[in-house]
Amino acid sequence: MYIIKVKGKAKIPDYIQLRDNNFVLIAYFRADRPLKNLDRYGLDGKEEALAAVIASLEFGKLQELTI
Repeated sequence: MYIIKVKGKAKIPDYIQLRDNNFVLIAYFRADRPLKNLDRYGLDGKEEALAAVIASLEFGKLQELTI
């Protein structure tokens, strides 16, 4: 699974994209909102680790998600 942080402009907020190993978009959510329904993506119970990864991400850089 891969993760990328997308920079928003003006009134559009920053977003996070989760992509599978074929780079197909599987989740798209605001970076500033609490993480919900992570069990859908196999990340149940990893909210704190994912929040730390999101905080350290650079905008526009695709990174493999290993948590």
